[in-house]
Amino acid sequence: MTVFGLDESHVRELVTGVSAVQKSDLDDREVADRFARAAWSVITEPGDGTAGALVAERGAAEALRFALRDAQSGRATEQSTRAAEGVAGPLPLAATPLASSHTPRGPDHPAADAEETSQLKAGLDRWRPRMRSGDVERALLLAARVGARMLVPGTDRGPWPGGADDLGPHAPIALWARGDATLLPEERAGVALVGARAATGYGEHIAGEASAGLVGLGYAIVSGAAYGVDGMAHRAALAAGGLTLAFLAGGVDRFYPAGHDDLLRRITEHGLVLSELPCGAAPTKWRFLQRNRLIAACSDATVVVEAGARSGSLNTAGHASSLGRPLGAFPGPVTSPASAGCHRLLREYDAVCVTNAREIAELVGRPSGAAVAAAGADPDGAGRDDQLTERSAAGDNGPRDSPETVRVLDALATRVSRTPGDIAARSGLAVGAVIGVLGTLEVEGRVRDDAAGWRAVPRRA
Repeated sequence: MTVFGLDESHVRELVTGVSAVQKSDLDDREVADRFARAAWSVITEPGDGTAGALVAERGAAEALRFALRDAQSGRATEQSTRAAEGVAGPLPLAATPLASSHTPRGPDHPAADAEETSQLKAGLDRWRPRMRSGDVERALLLAARVGARMLVPGTDRGPWPGGADDLGPHAPIALWARGDATLLPEERAGVALVGARAATGYGEHIAGEASAGLVGLGYAIVSGAAYGVDGMAHRAALAAGGLTLAFLAGGVDRFYPAGHDDLLRRITEHGLVLSELPCGAAPTKWRFLQRNRLIAACSDATVVVEAGARSGSLNTAGHASSLGRPLGAFPGPVTSPASAGCHRLLREYDAVCVTNAREIAELVGRPSGAAVAAAGADPDGAGRDDQLTERSAAGDNGPRDSPETVRVLDALATRVSRTPGDIAARSGLAVGAVIGVLGTLEVEGRVRDDAAGWRAVPRRA
């Protein structure tokens, strides 16, 4: 008997190796659910609302079986096409989907509504290129090797960050953690301090003072471990003997940025490093933007310490507003471009002006409906249409790229050509969507097609 193409006993061994609860608490159903959640973290990109809705409706294991049936059906169609074209032999091993010898049968689609069915079909097209059991096994083995633990939502299922479920269908299906997961507060009990990577001396000083002051008032510090404001916030929290949580945009087995390797190791000793990406996953621009929603969701309030007009921290602020979390910003010199983003938040998005830790603590207790109304976003966090989250995806120059374009560009290289199928697997998009984006990018002169595949055109200085 096998589970998703792997021996049942091996699956149990893989799951118990990364579990944050006692092995005795893991019955067969729990093992299947946790393995399925690990698989979903490999198959999908962060924030995939279609996968989240499917898992919420059917449960992780049954939702995965449903997706597997579609992948197997697609593989059978491809086999027939290959045979008709005179191509002998089975599909390459890398194209073999996860399999189960006892997959139960069910309805073709979980919803009859045309729009939902269309969304589900698009989701299945995105997931199909990643349906490989070897990738899931590899992620679990890598996690066990570095001592990472997989956290799952649900009552009495072990640690889980308070507030993450407020993201609705965009909530993480599982989280990977390094450090003492028991330190994770059940309720939101932290403040997110975020800001520019290229922080000025003023920004780093303010971040350190605010972080240490908040620790003294009993708050945990949540941030993204980037250079500049994030790093200073983490360091000050550790120096003050407080709890700090760092959310990464890649797997917790590879600390990023590399210059913060020592800092992140210290956080694993006294706090927690978390990610919804499985071990082995590399950080990309798209994943940084999605990581920001977790920083906002798992905090009582978000405070932007210092940010330029296009700083990625404005993306975090947008997510905080759409979730109804209090939003604060430190003012800076009116002549400093490094504070232009903070001033915009104060002027246009009803952020509260804060100048020290006590004022931030007061902010946590404020009603935050005004921030939601100002951003024009959904209180449940399902929408991602507010201007802050949209504009932060634009990068430093030029018009805003669509999310699909960002993901395709993340998957391309300038020196190595990649096929549409490879790009689809790397970006988490359907092959058809990838081909459409590549066509547009080629017209814009941003990619080129050669005999071996597609590659990005280097930017001119």
